[in-house]
Amino acid sequence: MALRQMTYMGCVAAVLAGGLGAAAPCDADSRLVVRPGESIQRAVDRARPGDTIILRPGVYRESVLIDKSRLRLVGAGKKTVITPAGTRAENACGQDGSGICVLSRDKRPLRDVSIRSLTVEGFKRNGIWASGTDRMSVHEVTARRNGVWGIAQEKSTRGVIRDNYVTGNGDSGIFLANTVKEEGGATDTRGALISQNRLTRNRIGVTVRRVRNLTVSHNTMTGNCGGVFIVGDESRPRAGALTVRDNDISRNNKHCPATKRLPFLQGSGIVLTGTERALVRHNLIKDNRGRSPLSGGVVLFHSFVNALNERNVIVDNIVLRNKPADLLNKDAAGKGNRFIRNVCRTSEPARLC
Repeated sequence: MALRQMTYMGCVAAVLAGGLGAAAPCDADSRLVVRPGESIQRAVDRARPGDTIILRPGVYRESVLIDKSRLRLVGAGKKTVITPAGTRAENACGQDGSGICVLSRDKRPLRDVSIRSLTVEGFKRNGIWASGTDRMSVHEVTARRNGVWGIAQEKSTRGVIRDNYVTGNGDSGIFLANTVKEEGGATDTRGALISQNRLTRNRIGVTVRRVRNLTVSHNTMTGNCGGVFIVGDESRPRAGALTVRDNDISRNNKHCPATKRLPFLQGSGIVLTGTERALVRHNLIKDNRGRSPLSGGVVLFHSFVNALNERNVIVDNIVLRNKPADLLNKDAAGKGNRFIRNVCRTSEPARLC
């Protein structure tokens, strides 16, 4: 069973230092320590908002459902591993086939949940799945070999996904969306950040779908079927008004078969489809090669639901040795898209370089 480490002695010391009339911080946030063989979920259920749950090194065979705000889940880095139980799931997260779920149970978002320094691997669906959160952070997490997404959020704002290693997941390594099971206009993420992650051997490194107002920066993506996909549709407000900058997107040449949504993928650097007012700047995009309709360095691709790419700016990127071309505008009907000062050798049409 998890142990609550209360700060009783600290309370006493504070009273003595401040005089008998001083108020002691006896309501200070607490730590709950979980060891291998004990239940993380039991600790989460006992925790109060503001508490930190410390996971000691070892393997934990369970799914974890977090449904309260201001909770911190902190492991010991790669030595703390959460993996499927192999038995009947005891909570909604496990029943969904995911490893760690952060889920709001009503219309109010869960705030300031933090997941840090652990590994989540081998789940049927997602490593980390969040819905209805605000200011959630995922930091120094390894998410590997999960069936769908490594780290994913929907209906969420101001999230920070940073310094993670995300590899071998069945779909996107990192996935942000307005909603997964419903139609609707793009969500304003209010400045969500995906930064300094390493993404490899996923189907797609990062997918942002029907969202606005976020930054994808300083990530390294290699060995995926595609690097970054920015996806919108005919819904209003439209997807876009976001920034993709300072990423290294190289050699994403793994072959992935077609799905109901997309043709087969191979050799895609950055793909924009159905997007407006995206800024793609200062990225290194090289050696992405394939024969898919979506292959190439930076690709503006026509939406399957006829939503146009409009007013996107691709500027000051180094885009080299990509095939069939470094820059491709396959959305001829799109208006106001600009390619400016990029270092490139090949493009379709030729005037883009």
